[in-house]
Amino acid sequence: MALVPCQVLRVAILLSYCSILCNYKAIEMPSHQTYGGSWKFLTFIDLVIQAVFFGICVLTDLSSLLTRGSGNQEQERQLKKLISLRDWMLAVLAFPVGVFVVAVFWIIYAYDREMIYPKLLDNFIPGWLNHGMHTTVLPFILIEMRTSHHAYPSRNSGLAAICTFSVGYILWVCWVHHVTGMWVYPFLEHIGPGARIIFFGSTTILMNFLYLLGEVLNSYIWDTQRTAHPAHGPPRPTQACSVPALPSG
Repeated sequence: MALVPCQVLRVAILLSYCSILCNYKAIEMPSHQTYGGSWKFLTFIDLVIQAVFFGICVLTDLSSLLTRGSGNQEQERQLKKLISLRDWMLAVLAFPVGVFVVAVFWIIYAYDREMIYPKLLDNFIPGWLNHGMHTTVLPFILIEMRTSHHAYPSRNSGLAAICTFSVGYILWVCWVHHVTGMWVYPFLEHIGPGARIIFFGSTTILMNFLYLLGEVLNSYIWDTQRTAHPAHGPPRPTQACSVPALPSG
């Protein structure tokens, strides 16, 4: 039995994202006052994605609790729609975008922090908030994947969706540069047009890879559970929260 019910974990994670977003928006930084505001930063977009995702998770848990044993088919249909939306968001947005933000930020930060997070920002953003935006996203999404079964969409539709998101954000970054004459991220100022094209192409490929990684990881976790408990079969599609057994050995 889990020490902390996953429904409680989801509420706690949702509240933490709400706190991070409120604290981030309260910071008076010059970049927040320029064209695009906070929405030109993938970190902020990812925080909104994670908050919306965990909000849907909490709503799904509440709906599951209210419909349990009611026998109302319409409520069951609505619950299934919520679960489908929750699973789609994890597969296409929450996992790949969240892991991308954490991985790319800290890789570039380790190489040269001035290229991605200039030291000047320490005067505006406290360390705990930086980790809330760029670190805890990863363990939170892994906890969600580990504690609840998620049905992935077809691979073609999933990859098409994440490609659409990636290309859309790249076009948005280019548009901000077109309007303001400045790149959203400092390192883009220091590389040529060809290198930028390679970088943008590489990020799209990485997003696709992370989608596939999430699909494989989700299958591994839940195939392991079905192997450990073959008599129970696969999780029910309306199951809002379930904890798989740890793999033996």
